Amino acid sequence: MNHTQRRRAPWLILASIGVVATLSLSGCGASSDPAPANTPNAADIDAAAAAALPTKYKDAGVIKVASDIPFPPMEMFDENQNLTGFDYDLAQAIGAKLGVTMELRTQAFDSIIPSLQSGKHDVIMSGMNDTVERQATLDFVDYFHAGFSILVLAGNPEKITTVLDLCGQNVAVQKATVQAEILHGYDEECTQSGSTPMKIAELPLETDVQTAVRSGKAVADVVDSAVAAYAAQTAGDGTMFEVIRDSANPAGYNPVYTGIGVLKKDSELTNALLLALQSVMDDGSYQEILDKYDMGDYAADQAGINLGS
Repeated sequence: MNHTQRRRAPWLILASIGVVATLSLSGCGASSDPAPANTPNAADIDAAAAAALPTKYKDAGVIKVASDIPFPPMEMFDENQNLTGFDYDLAQAIGAKLGVTMELRTQAFDSIIPSLQSGKHDVIMSGMNDTVERQATLDFVDYFHAGFSILVLAGNPEKITTVLDLCGQNVAVQKATVQAEILHGYDEECTQSGSTPMKIAELPLETDVQTAVRSGKAVADVVDSAVAAYAAQTAGDGTMFEVIRDSANPAGYNPVYTGIGVLKKDSELTNALLLALQSVMDDGSYQEILDKYDMGDYAADQAGINLGS
Protein backbone atom coordinates (compact mmCIF):
# COMPACT_ATOMS: atom_id res chain seq x y z
CA MET A 1 0.00 0.00 0.00
CA ASN A 2 1.12 3.56 -0.65
CA HIS A 3 0.09 5.24 2.57
CA THR A 4 1.21 8.61 3.84
CA GLN A 5 1.24 9.98 7.33
CA ARG A 6 1.13 13.27 9.09
CA ARG A 7 3.24 15.36 9.36
CA ARG A 8 3.60 16.27 11.21
CA ALA A 9 4.21 15.80 11.37
CA PRO A 10 3.94 16.11 14.31
CA TRP A 11 4.52 14.20 20.40
CA LEU A 12 5.37 16.04 23.34
CA ILE A 13 7.67 14.09 25.54
CA LEU A 14 10.84 15.88 26.46
CA ALA A 15 13.04 14.73 29.32
CA SER A 16 10.16 13.42 31.38
CA ILE A 17 6.41 13.50 31.73
CA GLY A 18 6.85 16.20 34.37
CA VAL A 19 8.63 18.41 31.88
CA VAL A 20 5.91 17.74 29.33
CA ALA A 21 3.20 18.83 31.72
CA THR A 22 5.10 22.02 32.55
CA LEU A 23 5.62 22.90 28.93
CA SER A 24 2.01 22.13 28.04
CA LEU A 25 0.84 24.62 30.64
CA SER A 26 3.40 27.34 30.12
CA GLY A 27 4.36 27.36 26.50
CA CYS A 28 2.09 25.29 24.33
CA GLY A 29 -1.31 26.85 24.29
CA ALA A 30 -3.33 28.21 21.42
CA SER A 31 -1.48 31.53 21.31
CA SER A 32 -0.05 32.50 17.95
CA ASP A 33 2.56 34.87 19.40
CA PRO A 34 5.79 34.64 17.41
CA ALA A 35 8.66 32.66 18.82
CA PRO A 36 12.05 34.38 19.07
CA ALA A 37 14.08 34.02 15.90
CA ASN A 38 17.62 34.76 14.86
CA THR A 39 18.41 38.09 13.21
CA PRO A 40 19.67 37.56 9.65
CA ASN A 41 23.38 38.15 9.04
CA ALA A 42 24.34 39.68 5.70
CA ALA A 43 27.28 37.29 5.42
CA ASP A 44 24.91 34.30 5.35
CA ILE A 45 22.71 35.52 2.51
CA ASP A 46 22.52 33.48 -0.69
CA ALA A 47 22.31 36.04 -3.48
CA ALA A 48 20.18 33.96 -5.85
CA ALA A 49 17.70 32.90 -3.16
CA ALA A 50 17.40 36.44 -1.76
CA ALA A 51 16.89 37.89 -5.25
CA ALA A 52 14.06 35.41 -5.90
CA LEU A 53 12.19 36.36 -2.71
CA PRO A 54 9.10 38.52 -3.44
CA THR A 55 9.48 42.15 -2.47
CA LYS A 56 6.76 42.11 0.18
CA TYR A 57 8.75 39.65 2.29
CA LYS A 58 11.98 41.59 1.80
CA ASP A 59 10.24 44.78 2.90
CA ALA A 60 8.64 43.10 5.91
CA GLY A 61 11.86 41.30 6.82
CA VAL A 62 9.74 38.40 8.08
CA ILE A 63 8.13 35.23 6.76
CA LYS A 64 5.37 34.15 9.15
CA VAL A 65 5.55 30.39 9.70
CA ALA A 66 2.57 28.41 11.00
CA SER A 67 3.76 25.59 13.25
CA ASP A 68 1.94 23.18 15.56
CA ILE A 69 4.22 23.72 18.55
CA PRO A 70 5.29 21.52 20.29
CA PHE A 71 6.01 18.48 18.14
CA PRO A 72 9.43 17.15 19.23
CA PRO A 73 11.94 16.88 17.76
CA MET A 74 10.58 19.00 14.91
CA GLU A 75 9.55 21.92 17.11
CA MET A 76 9.74 22.00 20.91
CA PHE A 77 10.80 24.05 23.93
CA ASP A 78 14.03 23.65 25.84
CA GLU A 79 14.36 23.83 29.63
CA ASN A 80 14.38 27.64 29.42
CA GLN A 81 11.18 27.73 27.34
CA ASN A 82 13.09 28.76 24.22
CA LEU A 83 11.92 27.29 20.94
CA THR A 84 14.20 24.72 19.38
CA GLY A 85 13.91 21.60 17.22
CA PHE A 86 14.73 20.47 13.69
CA ASP A 87 12.11 22.60 11.93
CA TYR A 88 13.06 25.66 13.96
CA ASP A 89 16.79 25.31 13.28
CA LEU A 90 16.24 24.62 9.59
CA ALA A 91 13.87 27.58 9.33
CA GLN A 92 16.51 29.87 10.81
CA ALA A 93 19.11 28.57 8.34
CA ILE A 94 16.73 29.12 5.41
CA GLY A 95 15.82 32.59 6.65
CA ALA A 96 19.51 33.48 6.86
CA LYS A 97 19.95 32.53 3.20
CA LEU A 98 17.00 34.75 2.25
CA GLY A 99 18.03 37.65 4.47
CA VAL A 100 14.78 37.61 6.46
CA THR A 101 13.51 36.15 9.71
CA MET A 102 11.52 32.92 9.59
CA GLU A 103 9.21 33.54 12.53
CA LEU A 104 7.50 30.41 13.87
CA ARG A 105 4.05 30.99 15.33
CA THR A 106 1.90 28.45 17.14
CA GLN A 107 -1.08 27.19 15.13
CA ALA A 108 -3.20 24.10 15.83
CA PHE A 109 -2.57 21.52 13.14
CA ASP A 110 -6.22 21.01 12.25
CA SER A 111 -6.47 24.69 11.25
CA ILE A 112 -2.97 25.18 9.90
CA ILE A 113 -3.87 25.28 6.19
CA PRO A 114 -6.79 27.70 6.74
CA SER A 115 -4.33 29.95 8.58
CA LEU A 116 -2.47 30.41 5.28
CA GLN A 117 -5.65 30.86 3.29
CA SER A 118 -6.78 33.63 5.64
CA GLY A 119 -3.45 35.45 5.37
CA LYS A 120 -2.58 34.91 9.03
CA HIS A 121 0.61 33.06 8.06
CA ASP A 122 2.76 32.82 4.95
CA VAL A 123 3.99 29.21 5.04
CA ILE A 124 3.67 26.01 7.06
CA MET A 125 6.70 24.36 8.62
CA SER A 126 5.39 21.77 11.03
CA GLY A 127 6.57 18.32 10.03
CA MET A 128 3.78 18.29 7.43
CA ASN A 129 3.83 15.38 5.01
CA ASP A 130 3.72 16.14 1.31
CA THR A 131 0.71 14.21 0.02
CA VAL A 132 -1.17 14.26 -3.27
CA GLU A 133 -4.31 15.39 -1.45
CA ARG A 134 -2.54 18.35 0.13
CA GLN A 135 -0.93 19.25 -3.18
CA ALA A 136 -4.39 20.28 -4.38
CA THR A 137 -4.03 23.29 -2.07
CA LEU A 138 -0.32 23.62 -1.34
CA ASP A 139 3.04 23.30 -2.99
CA PHE A 140 5.70 21.64 -0.85
CA VAL A 141 9.39 22.44 -0.67
CA ASP A 142 10.52 19.03 0.54
CA TYR A 143 13.31 18.68 3.11
CA PHE A 144 12.81 15.35 4.92
CA HIS A 145 11.97 11.72 4.08
CA ALA A 146 10.73 9.25 6.68
CA GLY A 147 7.99 6.75 7.44
CA PHE A 148 5.78 6.10 10.45
CA SER A 149 6.57 3.92 13.42
CA ILE A 150 4.75 2.18 16.25
CA LEU A 151 5.47 3.45 19.77
CA VAL A 152 4.60 1.15 22.68
CA LEU A 153 5.33 0.92 26.38
CA ALA A 154 8.83 -0.19 27.27
CA GLY A 155 9.03 -3.96 27.36
CA ASN A 156 6.38 -4.20 24.65
CA PRO A 157 3.80 -5.89 26.92
CA GLU A 158 1.44 -6.68 24.03
CA LYS A 159 4.27 -8.25 21.98
CA ILE A 160 3.65 -6.08 18.93
CA THR A 161 6.04 -6.95 16.11
CA THR A 162 4.39 -5.52 12.97
CA VAL A 163 1.56 -3.16 12.12
CA LEU A 164 -0.81 -6.10 11.60
CA ASP A 165 -0.38 -7.04 15.27
CA LEU A 166 -2.47 -3.95 15.96
CA CYS A 167 -5.55 -5.55 14.38
CA GLY A 168 -8.41 -5.64 16.89
CA GLN A 169 -6.44 -3.47 19.32
CA ASN A 170 -7.02 0.03 20.70
CA VAL A 171 -4.62 2.35 18.89
CA ALA A 172 -4.23 6.12 19.34
CA VAL A 173 -3.18 8.77 16.82
CA GLN A 174 -3.17 12.55 16.75
CA LYS A 175 -6.28 14.20 15.38
CA ALA A 176 -6.07 15.91 11.97
CA THR A 177 -3.10 13.82 10.91
CA VAL A 178 -3.53 11.13 8.28
CA GLN A 179 -2.38 8.34 10.58
CA ALA A 180 -5.95 7.16 11.08
CA GLU A 181 -6.45 6.93 7.32
CA ILE A 182 -3.24 4.93 7.02
CA LEU A 183 -4.34 2.47 9.67
CA HIS A 184 -7.82 2.06 8.17
CA GLY A 185 -5.99 1.01 5.03
CA TYR A 186 -5.18 -2.22 6.86
CA ASP A 187 -8.84 -3.02 7.68
CA GLU A 188 -9.19 -5.62 4.95
CA GLU A 189 -5.94 -7.35 5.87
CA CYS A 190 -7.03 -7.45 9.50
CA THR A 191 -10.32 -9.08 8.52
CA GLN A 192 -8.64 -11.55 6.18
CA SER A 193 -6.30 -12.59 8.98
CA GLY A 194 -9.27 -13.59 11.12
CA SER A 195 -9.14 -10.51 13.36
CA THR A 196 -11.06 -7.23 13.31
CA PRO A 197 -9.96 -3.74 12.23
CA MET A 198 -8.01 -1.59 14.64
CA LYS A 199 -10.02 0.54 17.07
CA ILE A 200 -8.55 3.95 16.44
CA ALA A 201 -8.86 6.91 18.82
CA GLU A 202 -8.00 10.32 17.38
CA LEU A 203 -6.85 12.65 20.15
CA PRO A 204 -6.14 16.41 20.02
CA LEU A 205 -2.43 16.42 20.84
CA GLU A 206 0.44 13.98 20.59
CA THR A 207 0.83 14.39 24.34
CA ASP A 208 -2.71 13.02 24.70
CA VAL A 209 -1.83 10.08 22.46
CA GLN A 210 1.20 9.17 24.53
CA THR A 211 -0.81 9.56 27.73
CA ALA A 212 -3.35 7.07 26.33
CA VAL A 213 -0.56 4.54 25.82
CA ARG A 214 0.87 5.19 29.28
CA SER A 215 -2.53 4.69 30.91
CA GLY A 216 -3.32 1.50 28.99
CA LYS A 217 -6.18 3.03 27.02
CA ALA A 218 -4.23 2.31 23.82
CA VAL A 219 -1.63 -0.35 23.12
CA ALA A 220 0.28 1.83 20.68
CA ASP A 221 0.84 5.29 19.29
CA VAL A 222 1.28 5.37 15.51
CA VAL A 223 3.34 8.44 14.63
CA ASP A 224 6.11 9.70 12.40
CA SER A 225 9.36 7.77 12.86
CA ALA A 226 11.40 10.76 14.02
CA VAL A 227 8.78 11.58 16.63
CA ALA A 228 8.64 8.00 17.88
CA ALA A 229 12.42 7.75 18.10
CA TYR A 230 12.67 10.97 20.08
CA ALA A 231 9.96 9.96 22.53
CA ALA A 232 11.62 6.59 23.11
CA GLN A 233 14.96 8.29 23.75
CA THR A 234 13.71 10.97 26.15
CA ALA A 235 10.48 10.02 27.95
CA GLY A 236 11.20 8.92 31.48
CA ASP A 237 14.93 9.19 30.74
CA GLY A 238 14.44 6.72 27.93
CA THR A 239 12.65 4.09 30.01
CA MET A 240 8.98 4.76 29.25
CA PHE A 241 8.53 3.80 25.58
CA GLU A 242 10.15 1.80 22.85
CA VAL A 243 9.83 1.78 19.08
CA ILE A 244 8.86 -1.44 17.35
CA ARG A 245 11.65 -2.45 14.96
CA ASP A 246 10.23 -4.19 11.91
CA SER A 247 13.14 -5.69 9.98
CA ALA A 248 11.11 -5.53 6.77
CA ASN A 249 10.66 -1.77 7.20
CA PRO A 250 13.88 -0.45 8.79
CA ALA A 251 13.15 3.20 7.94
CA GLY A 252 9.57 2.98 9.15
CA TYR A 253 6.42 2.13 7.24
CA ASN A 254 5.64 3.86 3.95
CA PRO A 255 8.29 6.63 3.93
CA VAL A 256 7.05 9.93 2.57
CA TYR A 257 8.40 13.42 2.10
CA THR A 258 7.90 16.26 4.55
CA GLY A 259 8.00 19.82 3.29
CA ILE A 260 7.36 23.50 3.76
CA GLY A 261 3.77 24.14 2.70
CA VAL A 262 3.09 27.20 0.54
CA LEU A 263 -0.16 28.24 -1.12
CA LYS A 264 -0.08 27.59 -4.86
CA LYS A 265 -0.64 31.25 -5.65
CA ASP A 266 2.65 32.08 -3.93
CA SER A 267 4.87 30.30 -6.45
CA GLU A 268 7.62 32.94 -6.29
CA LEU A 269 7.93 32.39 -2.55
CA THR A 270 8.08 28.63 -3.16
CA ASN A 271 10.94 29.08 -5.61
CA ALA A 272 12.88 31.31 -3.22
CA LEU A 273 12.49 28.78 -0.41
CA LEU A 274 13.65 26.00 -2.75
CA LEU A 275 16.82 27.92 -3.63
CA ALA A 276 17.49 28.75 0.02
CA LEU A 277 16.98 25.15 1.15
CA GLN A 278 19.33 23.85 -1.53
CA SER A 279 21.91 26.38 -0.41
CA VAL A 280 21.58 25.16 3.20
CA MET A 281 22.09 21.61 1.94
CA ASP A 282 25.08 22.56 -0.19
CA ASP A 283 26.99 24.35 2.56
CA GLY A 284 26.65 21.45 5.01
CA SER A 285 24.31 23.20 7.45
CA TYR A 286 21.46 20.83 6.64
CA GLN A 287 23.48 17.76 7.61
CA GLU A 288 24.67 19.46 10.80
CA ILE A 289 21.06 20.12 11.83
CA LEU A 290 20.06 16.54 11.05
CA ASP A 291 22.99 15.22 13.09
CA LYS A 292 22.11 17.51 16.01
CA TYR A 293 18.79 15.67 16.36
CA ASP A 294 20.15 12.23 15.38
CA MET A 295 17.99 12.18 12.25
CA GLY A 296 20.58 11.58 9.55
CA ASP A 297 18.66 8.53 8.30
CA TYR A 298 15.83 10.80 7.18
CA ALA A 299 17.80 13.20 4.98
CA ALA A 300 16.42 14.20 1.59
CA ASP A 301 18.93 13.80 -1.23
CA GLN A 302 18.21 17.28 -2.52
CA ALA A 303 15.62 20.01 -2.26
CA GLY A 304 12.56 19.44 -4.41
CA ILE A 305 8.99 20.53 -4.96
CA ASN A 306 5.99 18.20 -4.55
CA LEU A 307 8.03 15.01 -4.40
CA GLY A 308 5.23 13.24 -2.52
CA SER A 309 3.06 10.81 -4.45
